[in-house]
Amino acid sequence: MRSGGKRHRGRTIGLIVAALVVAGVVLWRWHPWGAPAAGAGAQTAGGGRHGRGGPSAFANLPQPVHVATATQGDMPVVLTALGTVTPLATVTVQTQLSGTLQTVAFQEGQMVKKGDLLAQIDPRPYQISLENAEGALARDKALLATARLDLKRYQTLLAQDSIASQQVDTQASLVQQYEGTVKSDQANIDTYKLDLIYARITSPVDGRVGLRQVDPGNYVTPNLTNGIVVITQLQPISVIFTTSEDNLPQIMKQVQTGAKLSVTAYDRSNTTSLAGGTLETLDNQIDTTTGTLKLRAMFNNESNLLFPNQFVNARLLVDTIHDAVIVPTSAVLNGSMGQFVYVVKPDNTVTVRPVKTGPVDGERTSIASGLQAGERVVIDGSDRLKEGAAITIPAEHPGGAAGASGARWGHGASAPWGASGAHMHHHKHPAQASE
Repeated sequence: MRSGGKRHRGRTIGLIVAALVVAGVVLWRWHPWGAPAAGAGAQTAGGGRHGRGGPSAFANLPQPVHVATATQGDMPVVLTALGTVTPLATVTVQTQLSGTLQTVAFQEGQMVKKGDLLAQIDPRPYQISLENAEGALARDKALLATARLDLKRYQTLLAQDSIASQQVDTQASLVQQYEGTVKSDQANIDTYKLDLIYARITSPVDGRVGLRQVDPGNYVTPNLTNGIVVITQLQPISVIFTTSEDNLPQIMKQVQTGAKLSVTAYDRSNTTSLAGGTLETLDNQIDTTTGTLKLRAMFNNESNLLFPNQFVNARLLVDTIHDAVIVPTSAVLNGSMGQFVYVVKPDNTVTVRPVKTGPVDGERTSIASGLQAGERVVIDGSDRLKEGAAITIPAEHPGGAAGASGARWGHGASAPWGASGAHMHHHKHPAQASE
């Protein structure tokens, strides 16, 4: 009994071992690593140069890319800086008299002209004072006229030696006294007339009124905390922005020749142009803490798109480079050895070309050296390329850099040329690309 059990377990183990051997043979037979002959046959049939591993066979396939032709034209030298819209005049309107505010003649947010009525203070107390002053002037003028007649009469009697000279001198002094009183009365009249003018509060500048600070019926006095209303001049208006002290020489070079440098104000996102103007002046000293200099640009602001204290991006056109070689910004890549482009050769292969760049204008970059006008460069798909790689051009637009723009972004790319930094950071360096 005991020996029969051992034989039974031995047969079971033997069957299990045999099954495992058969399964191993089957797996070895049908798994890719078990078919070297088939792989070698496929390699021979396909003419591939790579050893095992089918994926590497795709490395020599032409890579689809988009290209653009380097053009020659004018490249503006633009300095971009952050700026703040600053009005030329911001006036807090105060009353110069004490009195009851009768009416407010403006609507909040209204555009007003210089001299327009804003508010009216009760003028009656000042009108009464004016009439009293006019009455005093009439009385003193009559007294002056009488004193002058008496003086003339006394002078005649003195000539006849019929009166003492002391009486004549006294009368002459009385005349001068009345003359001074008349002048004082006239000054009082002018003062009360001016008070009546001040009672009618008018706008000192052209601009937009803000929110009303005092309601009609209130008793107002000079030097109110918030005044009656604030008026801000909008046309023209200025933008104050800063630039690095390193840019000062090229700016001063243009300013000293009398040139009016163009300045364009863009919105916060730096995509929409709000207004165009000119550089007005520079500050007289550099901020030592930041190494920057303040500049003021003037804008007519006819469309009122510039609003006081608004944050804008100012673009100052310093100069223009003529006959510059220009490519899309996305064509210029960064490597550990510097900037480079992939140049397309006539046989539809690419070569790595180191370049030196000049001024950049958003979607366009000027090439100072390393590239000639008319040469084609890769603007999309360069992350799959290396030195000598073959390419295909699915939709080449012969319109140069501008034409290639539509070709590239018509194929579902996600970033514009201006955002080339996000596109370039993962590209190979020329040394790496040739490995």
